[in-house]
Amino acid sequence: MGALHEGHLSLIELAKQAADVIVVSIFVNPLQFGTGEDFDEYPRTLDSDSKALEYANVDLLFAPNVREIYPNGQEITQRAGVVGSTFEGASRPGHFDGMLTVVNRLMELVEPNAVVFGEKDAQQVFMVRKLIGARWPNCRFIEGPTKREADGMAMSSRNRFLSEEDRALSAGIYKNLQEFASELEHGQPVSEALPKYRTNLESLGTAKLDYLAVIDPQIFRPVDNSFTGTAKIIVAIRMGEVRLIDNLNVNIRSGQE
Repeated sequence: MGALHEGHLSLIELAKQAADVIVVSIFVNPLQFGTGEDFDEYPRTLDSDSKALEYANVDLLFAPNVREIYPNGQEITQRAGVVGSTFEGASRPGHFDGMLTVVNRLMELVEPNAVVFGEKDAQQVFMVRKLIGARWPNCRFIEGPTKREADGMAMSSRNRFLSEEDRALSAGIYKNLQEFASELEHGQPVSEALPKYRTNLESLGTAKLDYLAVIDPQIFRPVDNSFTGTAKIIVAIRMGEVRLIDNLNVNIRSGQE
């Protein structure tokens, strides 16, 4: 949706490894924003984004207006289902219906051989992978790793809106995820570690925790203490007026009780 940073540009580099022609879309999708969300305030920096994409040797920039994407009106055509009503979907009702609708439309217009999405938006990645697997089985889905600042904070277009104090405290989000993952990897039961890290995150200055969970990335549902294998810690937290998300994979071994 624009306001490009190094995280977005890293996805372009992955795309270059998979395809000969690279298309980047920039479109602030109104269907992804609910009542009271920041559609009007969302950063729109098309001039600087265009220059960054030119420098990155992107072949085509597709920056349509709303009528081009939705010629028949802003109608939801894709439904996110049960998973789409949990976590991000519970905090932002209708968000994933709008996201899947625009991804579906972009797929119809571009007909790519491969697509690249960043893993920071874990729930989005889960649902887009399902959509593309069902409707475009010959399109390769590539998941790009989260790019981070020097202090570990996940890069985001919204980071620019953090106050200086909240920006400094936000580094604690990733630090807590790392410590949480380490405890799980060393046998701490999920049910015991989860309350501790909820408390830790809520103690970060102005922080207001939306959710913190450990989920099975294959079905995007919370795990219990019997789970073994690769899980994912997911978090959404407000620092002041800015809502941030992040996630971290964790390998949970047998032996928990």
